[in-house]
Amino acid sequence: MKVHHVRTACEDACCYSDVVDAKRTRFDVPRSPPVKGYVGKNCDYLRCENKENRGCDNDRWRLGKSNFTGRFSLPIATFTAWCNSHLRKAGTAIDNIEEDFRNGLKLMLLLEVISGETLPKPDRGKMRFHKIANVNKALDFIASKGVKLVSIGAEEIVDGNLKMTLGMIWTIILRFAIQDISVEEMTAKEGLLLWCQRKTAPYKNVNVQNFHLSFKDGLAFCALIHRHRPDLIDYNKLSKDNPLENLNTAFDVAEKYLDIPRMLDPDDLINTPKPDERAIMTYVSCYYHAFQGAQQAETAANRICKVLKVNQENERLMEEYERLASDLLEWIRRTMPWLNSRQTDNSLAGVQKKLEEYRTYRRKHKPPRVEQKAKLETNFNTLQTKLRLSNRPAYMPTEGKMVSDIANAWKGLETAEKSFEEWLLSEMMRLERLEHLAQKFKHKADAHEEWTRGKEEMLQSQDFRQCRLNELKALKKKHEAFESDLAAHQDRVEQIAAIAQELNTLDYHDSISVNARCQRICDQWDRLGALTQRRRQALDDAERILEKIDILHLEFAKRAAPFNNWLDGTREDLVDIFIVHTVEEIQGLIDAHAHFKATLGEADKEYQSIVGLVREVESIVKQHQVPGGLENPYTTLTAHDLTRKWGEVRQLVPQRDATLQAELRKQQNNEMLRRQFAEKANAVGPWIERQLDAVTAIGMGLHGTLEDQLHRLKEYEQGVYAYKPHIEELEKIHQAVQESMIFENRYTQYTMETLRVGWEQLLTSINRNINEVENQILTRDSKGITQEQLNEFRSSFNHFDKNRTGRLTPEEFKSCLVSLGYSIGKDRQGDIDFQRILAVVDPNNTGYVHFDAFLDFMTRESTDTDTAEQVIDSFRILAADKPYILPDELRRELPPDQAEYCIQRMPPFKGPGAVPGALDYMSFSTALYGESDL
Repeated sequence: MKVHHVRTACEDACCYSDVVDAKRTRFDVPRSPPVKGYVGKNCDYLRCENKENRGCDNDRWRLGKSNFTGRFSLPIATFTAWCNSHLRKAGTAIDNIEEDFRNGLKLMLLLEVISGETLPKPDRGKMRFHKIANVNKALDFIASKGVKLVSIGAEEIVDGNLKMTLGMIWTIILRFAIQDISVEEMTAKEGLLLWCQRKTAPYKNVNVQNFHLSFKDGLAFCALIHRHRPDLIDYNKLSKDNPLENLNTAFDVAEKYLDIPRMLDPDDLINTPKPDERAIMTYVSCYYHAFQGAQQAETAANRICKVLKVNQENERLMEEYERLASDLLEWIRRTMPWLNSRQTDNSLAGVQKKLEEYRTYRRKHKPPRVEQKAKLETNFNTLQTKLRLSNRPAYMPTEGKMVSDIANAWKGLETAEKSFEEWLLSEMMRLERLEHLAQKFKHKADAHEEWTRGKEEMLQSQDFRQCRLNELKALKKKHEAFESDLAAHQDRVEQIAAIAQELNTLDYHDSISVNARCQRICDQWDRLGALTQRRRQALDDAERILEKIDILHLEFAKRAAPFNNWLDGTREDLVDIFIVHTVEEIQGLIDAHAHFKATLGEADKEYQSIVGLVREVESIVKQHQVPGGLENPYTTLTAHDLTRKWGEVRQLVPQRDATLQAELRKQQNNEMLRRQFAEKANAVGPWIERQLDAVTAIGMGLHGTLEDQLHRLKEYEQGVYAYKPHIEELEKIHQAVQESMIFENRYTQYTMETLRVGWEQLLTSINRNINEVENQILTRDSKGITQEQLNEFRSSFNHFDKNRTGRLTPEEFKSCLVSLGYSIGKDRQGDIDFQRILAVVDPNNTGYVHFDAFLDFMTRESTDTDTAEQVIDSFRILAADKPYILPDELRRELPPDQAEYCIQRMPPFKGPGAVPGALDYMSFSTALYGESDL
């Protein structure tokens, strides 16, 4: 006999193969021979190849590719037992499923019992049309329950067509016993299979994958009973090698204790290669309904697990916020004293070291803290959003750790940074000037002390008393020349005193030694003045005696002294230390030096003229042999001194040229650095401003959907991080600028500090807007609002956000609510209602309403959220209606970690009837949604 394999489920309801499930591919063989209407006209499900010979062996059929040969006794017995399990509630039963439903009376009674409804009154006659009428009433009732019956007619049932009768019974089982089974929104069959898999998952040797082979060894049935009633079966004593014992144990226990009749034959299950799926589904559905109360407990446990999981995650976010906030505030607290310190060793090297430390702080220590602050704000906003979505109170951080507290501390840090950097730069300028002044003071003081050396002894000398007349005249003229020289040095002494005073004013670190030296010079200057006056008086007294003077010596002395002063001043000017900051300033010095070099010709003439006087004296002395005539009585200067100083001046002039040219190159390099920095800053600054404007526009919800906004913000974020090398390049140029002691730049309005602040604001704005959009998406998806509603809320919010700050004042918020149709009275009650609403959208009393809180308020009232009452009802189911719950009950129904979480946090139950270990689940549930230590 050739066998046709299964194609699909039959489209004819009269065919038994169609009733089970559109996904089935095989079914067991009926014991009766095929008759007219027995197999659907469109069904290739099972067919004897001998179409001509209806007298073939009707008891032996082949299933698909299987080699099994069997009978159809299993589903008949199962369906019969299932019907009797319900009919006995009405005090009756059936013996033969093929015969007992033919008159329709017990069929109508069965439908009344399983549906709990009353069918039309049956016809009590025994005629065929009475029976057909009763069966039609039953079939009409089935059809009224939404079941489409194809090719099943009352005539086939009345005629005892077993195929149609079994198909009808299977349809009733599907509709009233299996269809209502729902697990996680799956179909009835899939839901029942998932229920079996979950219940038997912890049991060894049980792996439920279907409703035929997975139940053959009986362990799956025993596991279902043991999971719900462990007192009825000792599962550890069962063995996979004894399927018959396992099946009999399960069926006996189910019949005796669970009121589930035997619907399956253990021998048939064991000996059939592939047991009938419908029969096992029918029997397993009885287990599901028997344990439906335990299913409610599982649902309650799942709800509790969901609530506890949300609570645990919220606690983790709170602890992480507290940790990050404490760490950031502690870092700011440790950093502020250093930034506020203005102590230094008052030296240029010490200040330069402090500046390098500050650069290290900005490059290495602060950037991680900027990221930490952004993460802190993101975590806080995410936590508040999750709390709102889970109907929890708003999170209030520990005192001193609010977001506003951190923002204020951060602002104080930035203010201290700016003040510290400004102080460092001003201190460097001050100390640089101090070093210049100190060098200038030392140089002038050395020159003055060199000039005054021996002057007091000379003025106190009484040499003129033993001189001849000409010698006396010479001494007098010499003294007059000294007075002229002394007057010329008056300006130098005043300059020394002025420099010392400026060093004191600028708090020079070695001002004590400077003051001491200046005091010594001034005291000596006063003594020189007094001694000069006394010697002048003495020479005037002797002048009456000494008349002759040496004109040549006198002329030499008069002309040599100012020329010598000019030489001294010129030498000082040529080695004078200068400080300039621009090319224009050094060019001015170069021009002045060029002008000075133009006067050297006249100076050379003067030098030659003065030296010519000495040569003339030498000629006269040599000619007339005047004793002591070569000695000039009027001055200590000699032609040799002037020649030496004049040679030094001529050597210093080219050296001064080289120094000025070197400084010119330095200033030109500084000018190049200024231009480089300005060119880069003038590009980076407007770019940052454009990015800030674009991010702000996106954050106002002016461009596309939330997903579009989030995508664009992340694109901007990538673009910003890709632009970071430009900032780093600018930092390198800025470092070179500071190392070159450049303090101002006329080519740009941007400073490195303003660019740093703008860069940090841009990063913070992008992170904040991404977080806000993600929270809005989370709110939209969880609340079920449409994009049009969200756009309407955003449009109304933006309309009243005139300044585009992303927040509304209470008055603006009130106007926005009114524009959206929210009724707020203008009387006292209206004010009270508005204050209540304001407390919801601004729980921290900041004085502003942000868009996230506004969106949450507009949608939260229409959302189905967990409540404390729902959690209490769930715990009450687990506790079997007791006012308390025991730890063992929690461990049995909840996952281990969440069970221990509840046990550790639930307070002991102190009400009437409490037993040892009883826990108060009501106060615990209330604390989850109210004030608590969370």
